[in-house]
Amino acid sequence: MPARLKFIVAYDGGPFAGWQSQARGDTIQDRLERAFREVGGQRVRVHGAGRTDAGVHALAQCAHVDLADRNFPKEKWTAALNAFLPPTIRVLRCNYVDPKFHARFSAKGKVYRYRISNAPILSPFEKGRAWHVIRPLDFDTMAEAAAHFIGKHDFARFTANRGTPAQDTVRTIHDARARRAGSLITIEFDGDGFLYKMARLMSGALVQCGLGKIRARQIVDLLRLQNAKQRVVAPAEGLFLVRVRY
Repeated sequence: MPARLKFIVAYDGGPFAGWQSQARGDTIQDRLERAFREVGGQRVRVHGAGRTDAGVHALAQCAHVDLADRNFPKEKWTAALNAFLPPTIRVLRCNYVDPKFHARFSAKGKVYRYRISNAPILSPFEKGRAWHVIRPLDFDTMAEAAAHFIGKHDFARFTANRGTPAQDTVRTIHDARARRAGSLITIEFDGDGFLYKMARLMSGALVQCGLGKIRARQIVDLLRLQNAKQRVVAPAEGLFLVRVRY
């Protein structure tokens, strides 16, 4: 009988052209599908919970594939796939699930984390993992501004055009908070869904607040004004998909 395999994958997005398979470009989806072909001898389509851009990382992306049968135990899939994947992509665990489960359409929400290094000199261990902002940031203003994202809003001003404008730009952010540990600032967004570049545009706005270029209260204006656009897009390397909620 056909079987649906759900798996959790972590990856360093730096070397890849994003998640989604493209005509030209080395992507996470391409590498995973190639690994499944090497292990199982069959071509499969990997369905992810969402698409991450080039340079964006994931701690726990969720995906599924449809297999011909369950003859290969779930416990062996993890090691077998990792044997054919580069060390920058790791399958963390696998499990057979009900065929009604869909990595994308069954998802109830996602958590993203954005990392900012506010040190005068960027640590070599943070290269490709954080946005290096040299000028001092007002953390308290950033934390105040982040709270304004919480709730149900029209995020049309916090998305970019991928070619086809989004039909529905209303999303609910359950939590948005900033934390500081030394020179490292992390911003975490927990929402029911995210538009194209939404998390990076939100992070860019918070950095603008921290630099004193806009006031914290102006986040509310950006969410309400139809003719306003937030155009400071935080670099991809600071963004991590933390988990997908089901």
